[in-house]
Amino acid sequence: MSNPITLKQLAKELNLSISTVSKALKDSYEINENTIARVQALAKKYNYRPNRMALSLKNNQTKTIGVIIPNILNYFFSKVLLGIEDEANKNGYQIIICLSNNKYKKELQSLELLSDGSVDGFILSIARETQRDKHHSHFKKIIDDDYPIVMFDRVSDNVACDKVVIDDFEATFNATNYLLNKGRKKIVLISTVSNLGIGKERANGYKEALKKNSKYKNKAIIIPITDKSKYDSIIDKLFEDHKDVDGILTTNNVSAVTALRIAQQKGLHIPKDLSLIGFSDDTISRLSNPKLTTIDQNAFEIGKKAVSTLISRLTSKTKTEYKTKVVKTDLLVRETT
Repeated sequence: MSNPITLKQLAKELNLSISTVSKALKDSYEINENTIARVQALAKKYNYRPNRMALSLKNNQTKTIGVIIPNILNYFFSKVLLGIEDEANKNGYQIIICLSNNKYKKELQSLELLSDGSVDGFILSIARETQRDKHHSHFKKIIDDDYPIVMFDRVSDNVACDKVVIDDFEATFNATNYLLNKGRKKIVLISTVSNLGIGKERANGYKEALKKNSKYKNKAIIIPITDKSKYDSIIDKLFEDHKDVDGILTTNNVSAVTALRIAQQKGLHIPKDLSLIGFSDDTISRLSNPKLTTIDQNAFEIGKKAVSTLISRLTSKTKTEYKTKVVKTDLLVRETT
């Protein structure tokens, strides 16, 4: 295999300075169009690639972002990842993706693996196990080692860093109000994230909407599901215990579509007898019959904001206060309400 051509060799063949060739490869406004065309044509001919290691040593940065997510199969996280990749690419950054699989040790290993100079900073959503057991010292150590972190969705109040979130309280508050305005008399919340911070916020938004409605007579009913194998049995029992339920709000779409199927099996007409709202604008919400009304977290925008926030932190010449940026949610009204 032949040795790759260097910037110096390109400059020599073109009879230009190394600085001029470097700027031409970046489409700099300082270089005229003819020179840019000549440089880029030769670079393409020799399949020139910049030496990223040399660049990182020279600039003291790798132009690489470490991304740690709990679950790649989850629609929300994969959509956030698309937003991260899109914004990073636009700004000349690469990403390295690690999966925590919702395990604290995997999350810790990923942070330790990439904090050896491989990345400039991290974007991450905390593993379920990490939140449950209240681990946060590993994040503080990374930040103390001068690696900025931007947390999204699942964040920790105990870690001083930038964050990008949705207003989970407002999302369920508004969705519950929508059901109340539709005249629903008994609204149940099915929660699959009750042991996470986002789950508590979503439950509080639901309860507050009921509390503020003077015409609503029933108590708040929250059905937690922690075991994926028990969706059917728990939701079936919900209908047996609350035969007059006429509104269901969920924290994910699997439980919403499960409730939809079981309700139809019991002869209920959707949305005449029962209104349903899910959480996340994933494929399942658009393919259900009838199509599921759902809360859209705008995951792609979360990913983009996380990257712009991290790059702003990396490029800032002065230390600024940490910020929490809130991405607006939307209620996508379809056929189940």
